[in-house]
Amino acid sequence: MLAFERVAHAAAARAGALVRARYREQHALELKSAVDLVTAVDREAERLIVDAIAAAFPTHGIVAEESPPRPGSDPHRWYVDPIDGTTNFAHGYPHFAVSIGLAREEEMLFGLVYDPMREELFTAVRGGGARLNGAPIGVSAVGRLDDALLGTGFPYDRRERGEFYVAFFLEGLRRAQGVRRTGSAALDLCWLAAGRLDAFWEWKLHPWDVAAARLVVEEAGGRVSDFAGGPHRLSAEETAASNGRLHDALLAMLRDVRGHA
Repeated sequence: MLAFERVAHAAAARAGALVRARYREQHALELKSAVDLVTAVDREAERLIVDAIAAAFPTHGIVAEESPPRPGSDPHRWYVDPIDGTTNFAHGYPHFAVSIGLAREEEMLFGLVYDPMREELFTAVRGGGARLNGAPIGVSAVGRLDDALLGTGFPYDRRERGEFYVAFFLEGLRRAQGVRRTGSAALDLCWLAAGRLDAFWEWKLHPWDVAAARLVVEEAGGRVSDFAGGPHRLSAEETAASNGRLHDALLAMLRDVRGHA
């Protein structure tokens, strides 16, 4: 195991243990927007992770959800989401994850997504495949949207643009076997990598939401792009992911809805 893997594994284990121990508490909530929550546990877990990374790799940059970015003096940058699925966590709904990714410039090198409630650890190293608790995983073989289980999420401006986002959800219901909205994009993407979902889309994800899980999907044999099929950028507003076989059909569905929305 490489040094950056060891540091990320240890930091995720500590943060995950904290989150798991505290999740049944009554949480004092702060609002970053009308529906975007943060708790003290988010900040405590993030501090554990960021301090561990900064101590081990003082020249690396760090982009974390709940604190200002730390610039680095070399091209490496970490993306940290201490609790992807804070709304779930704050309501005692046990579906959330710790997400840690490492990039060199724009290329993701390593991704880790840890579900502390199920004790499922999804990891990927560039060129080394994707794993769940150490065992290799791969995307599904579903080849028709009619047979697919889709995942999605709704951005934080959903109160203002709810009808627009629901139009995509409804079209998914019409074309696929089902659509799931679980509240954690990182886990949705990792479940796609493990074959539990067949395709996924969401608007306006942040880099820390998607960085680690995107690499897990790619290393599991899947594809991640924007809604036009172009390269996915961490700062982009559009994330479309699939097992690869369904990608053209997923993009066609998104394009059709967008043309009528």
